[in-house]
Amino acid sequence: MAHFAKVQNGIVTQVIVAEPEFFETFVDTSPGEWIQTSYNTRGGIHYKPNTNEPSTDQSKALRKNYAGTGFTYDKTKDAFIPPQPYPSWILNEETCLWDSPVPYPTDGNPYIWNEETQTWDLLENN
Repeated sequence: MAHFAKVQNGIVTQVIVAEPEFFETFVDTSPGEWIQTSYNTRGGIHYKPNTNEPSTDQSKALRKNYAGTGFTYDKTKDAFIPPQPYPSWILNEETCLWDSPVPYPTDGNPYIWNEETQTWDLLENN
């Protein structure tokens, strides 16, 4: 099975799963373009299915990220870019993912981004 994203005016409006050999006969008269995307690609790296280990064959990495509804498709980069999560976050041109202006803490605790203070706030247990 392969995944395809419907792109209209640079925005992903739909993602479907289809057999590649049958996709050629798929009839869709609505405006836009279908572009293949890889379910196992994140940040320009292809991962083995059901693991978090990079694949040995990186030729399987497609378009930087798996497409999602609302993502942007950048033709110049040939990449799917998720929506910007916060105004302060900066697009990483290499991965086509958004980086926070302050690195996520590495102490093992869960945090949530606070856009007002531009800091990571510790999530308290309820």
